[in-house]
Amino acid sequence: MKLPPLSLYIHVPWCVQKCPYCDFNSHGQKGEIPEQEYIQHLLADLRADLHLVQGRKLHSIFIGGGTPSLLSGAAYTQLLGEIEALIGFADDIEITLEANPGTVETDRFKHYVAAGINRISIGVQSLQADKLKALGRIHGEQEARHAAQEAHDAGLNSFNMDLMHGLPDQSVADALSDLQQVIDLNPPHLSWYQLTIEPNTQFASKPPTLPQDEILWDIQEQGQALLAKHGYQQYEISGYAKAGYQCRHNLNYWQFGDYLGIGCGAHGKITQPDSNQILRTVKVKHPRGYMDLTKSYLYESWQVAPSDRPFEFFMNCFRLHTPCKKQDFCDYTGLSLSDITPAINQAIDKKLLEDQGDSWLVTIKGHRYLNDLLELFV
Repeated sequence: MKLPPLSLYIHVPWCVQKCPYCDFNSHGQKGEIPEQEYIQHLLADLRADLHLVQGRKLHSIFIGGGTPSLLSGAAYTQLLGEIEALIGFADDIEITLEANPGTVETDRFKHYVAAGINRISIGVQSLQADKLKALGRIHGEQEARHAAQEAHDAGLNSFNMDLMHGLPDQSVADALSDLQQVIDLNPPHLSWYQLTIEPNTQFASKPPTLPQDEILWDIQEQGQALLAKHGYQQYEISGYAKAGYQCRHNLNYWQFGDYLGIGCGAHGKITQPDSNQILRTVKVKHPRGYMDLTKSYLYESWQVAPSDRPFEFFMNCFRLHTPCKKQDFCDYTGLSLSDITPAINQAIDKKLLEDQGDSWLVTIKGHRYLNDLLELFV
């Protein structure tokens, strides 16, 4: 197998309060965050994984959560400096930090840029007060607008704004108004996705009233047209970017690249070409367990069986609205095209997939019925 690009995911588990729709590994802040202690654990976690790097430099870093913007610029200066000393950065590395508008202080983004962060992802979700309240967000419309302006002023290479649709009691007009207002803030990248009710969340135990399917369809169709009108190209299911501003870290996920995962509950995926194996890792989830010096950071790991690799590869690659290269399938799974010929032929016969010679392209129908397409490779 060929070694793909290597990324790093860093998880910061704390947030001010848990949102009712959130199923991520996040924990409401109780007292002061143990910033220095956690950084030392992150670095120790990374050192334990260094044998998996295989001489590669980091292509991208994504710091997610939780709310990573609760940590200071000085903390990230220290953390990123030591990571670069341990692994090394590609010259054009993309380093993204997730931020909550409710935690953004004046000039804070500039401190993050000084630390080496060159991309910010701002969790806006909505600009309407009643929708923000329903979602349990701690910020208001003006804080979201302030965060966008701070991002423009900070000298970042790019920034993203996260926006949800299909919110409780949301009309088509409400959703499109939200979308237009965020477009007007001119982010180079926009993540626009439908609210879903996930298990083990507050919304799962007390479900809100969500829009009917007909309304959801109209929101999706009209919203995509609005984004295209303003120069945002859809390159994956919920990712829209102006030319040249696609998220490189997320693309590495979707193209079946490798990534180390450090921090509470972080996942990793690493190719081991000498043994023709693909290793997946999960770190200890709860902060108390993760920072327990008597235990390993690793919660579990397993090798991806060859029979599971087609589904795992296409589960990622078929999210994209760009062609999926046949050679990448062979290089990154260690399998041959003959291993998947029957499933590919079925997908083409069902008009879910097009064969473009050296690549496959998911059709409009294929994106609409993506689960049906993926089931062919199980």
